[in-house]
Amino acid sequence: MGSRFDITVVANNSTSANQYIDLAIGEIQRIEKLISSWDKNSQTSLINTNAGITPVEVDTELFDLIYRAVQISRLTDGAFDISYASMDRIWKFDNSMTEMPAKEEVKASVAKVGYQNIVLNKEKSTVYLAQKGMKIGFGAIGKGYAADKAKKLLISKGVVAGIINASGDMNTWGKQPDKSEWKVAITNPLNKNSAFALLPVVNKAVVTSGSYEKYVILDGKRYSHIIDPRTGYPSTGIISATVFAPKAELADALATSIFVMGIEIGLNRINQLKEVECIIVDDQGDIHTSNNIKISTR
Repeated sequence: MGSRFDITVVANNSTSANQYIDLAIGEIQRIEKLISSWDKNSQTSLINTNAGITPVEVDTELFDLIYRAVQISRLTDGAFDISYASMDRIWKFDNSMTEMPAKEEVKASVAKVGYQNIVLNKEKSTVYLAQKGMKIGFGAIGKGYAADKAKKLLISKGVVAGIINASGDMNTWGKQPDKSEWKVAITNPLNKNSAFALLPVVNKAVVTSGSYEKYVILDGKRYSHIIDPRTGYPSTGIISATVFAPKAELADALATSIFVMGIEIGLNRINQLKEVECIIVDDQGDIHTSNNIKISTR
C-alpha cells in the first residue's frame, strides 16, 4: 500500500508477540493483493481494465468494501469517491506550479469520476464501471481497512490489547500492560514538533489527514493536495482533520471528506453519526470540534 505499518501487541513474551505481529503482517499483505490497483493480477485492476466493457465478478470481501465506499460517497455527497483514481493529475505540489490550470483543463480532469457510475450486483457479486476510462482506487480507505482486518484477526487469536498504526491511521483495543488507556497525540499542524492534545482512545480508531506538508500557494491562496473529486479543485480552509470512529476504514474516509466538505458541513455531518467525533484545525490555526469533544487551552 506504499505505507508504513507499525504493530504493537500486548503478549506474555516476545516470542508470542512476534508470532502475532507476523500474523498481522500476513493479513495486511493479503488485503494489499486484493485491493491494489498497481498489481495487474488483482481483482481491482480487473475491474478497472473492464470499465465500460463488462461487469467483473469479485470476492465477497472486495464487493462489500466497494459497497461501503459507495455508501460513504452518498453520505458525503461525493466528497469521498473511490473513482477518484480516474482523475488526471494536473495539480502539482512540488513547488513547480506558478499559475492556476485552465478551467477547461480542471473540468476535463474529473470527467470520468463519479461513484454513481459504479454498478453493483449483489446477487452475482459483480462490479461494473459504466464509463470507459473509469478507475477505482482505495488510497483514501485501504490503509484503514487493512488496520481493521489486522486488529480483528489478532483479537480472534486471543491478543488482549494492541495498536495498529497504518501511517497515522491508528486502531486500538484493550489497555496497556499497566492497565492505563492508550493515548494518541494530536499534532499541531502549525508546529509538527508539538501536540496540542493528548486524548485517550479506547477500542477505537483515530485518523488524521493533513495538508501542512503538501500544498501550493497561488495568487496568495493556499490550496491543499486533497482534491474535490466533484470539481477537480483542491480543498481550502482546513489544514488538519482528525476523526475518531469505531473503525479505521470509516475514520480514514471521513478525515479526507472533511477537507472537501469544509468546516461547517463537515462538522454537521459528523455530528449526525453515532460514535464518530472530529477535531478540525483551519488555516488560521483555530480549532473546531464536534459536539462531544472539548479541548481546554491553558
